[in-house]
Amino acid sequence: MTKAFLQLFLAIFCVTVSSFTPSLSLNRVTKLKGAESEVSFGELDGSSVRVGIIKTRWNEGHVSNLVEGARKALKECNVTEANIFETEVPGSFELPLAAKFLAMSGTVDVIITAGVLIKGDTMHFEYICDTVSSGLMTVGLSTNIPVIFGVLTCLDENQVIKRSSGDSNHGYDWGKTAVEMATLRNQAVGLAANKGTEDSALKDLGFNKEKKTTETGPKKKGILLRESNKNSLYFELKPKLYNNNHKIFSLYIF
Repeated sequence: MTKAFLQLFLAIFCVTVSSFTPSLSLNRVTKLKGAESEVSFGELDGSSVRVGIIKTRWNEGHVSNLVEGARKALKECNVTEANIFETEVPGSFELPLAAKFLAMSGTVDVIITAGVLIKGDTMHFEYICDTVSSGLMTVGLSTNIPVIFGVLTCLDENQVIKRSSGDSNHGYDWGKTAVEMATLRNQAVGLAANKGTEDSALKDLGFNKEKKTTETGPKKKGILLRESNKNSLYFELKPKLYNNNHKIFSLYIF
């Protein structure tokens, strides 16, 4: 009788405890971060949008699938092949600097980065994830060129496969996001995506390719740094001989 009662008590106790104990299984965490996209996009016209794609050779197979997904979305948004520039770097750590170089070139309206990071046995994964995400955000904020964070940060390869293939290919969403952000950027700075209107808008902002001289006095020699209605700023490098006929240059600003 006592043994049967004890077994019943233990059974009830175990059921009660398990009902109030939160599950810490990896499956639950993965489910909360599902591979399915929850982002919706409207009609996007990227016919004049210039897109740069920077991909990594690390985990090349999965990255190539992500790039294919991005290109599929770009094609649906009418982005022409001529307006897509693609290059590669060794790994995700190199993405921020490569993105900055491309942004500074002035040849693209948006940049898509594509890489895959998989958790290993050391803290290397955490350091790279944090550095890359922060670096790419900094490039976008400092250059005013949108940079799409296309780096999968997964705990195992199975998670990567679910997010880089089929209908759950995250690259597709990155492509759509790129067109939307490029359009937003061009509207925000008052530049249309087509070259003719862009040149006109740049001239309105003061970036004229042809220099207009407003001076009435003798023409100054040197390189024009800045020009306005009131004054102009020039600089000139003049060679001089110094110690054993070594030539040095002095900088004159006038």
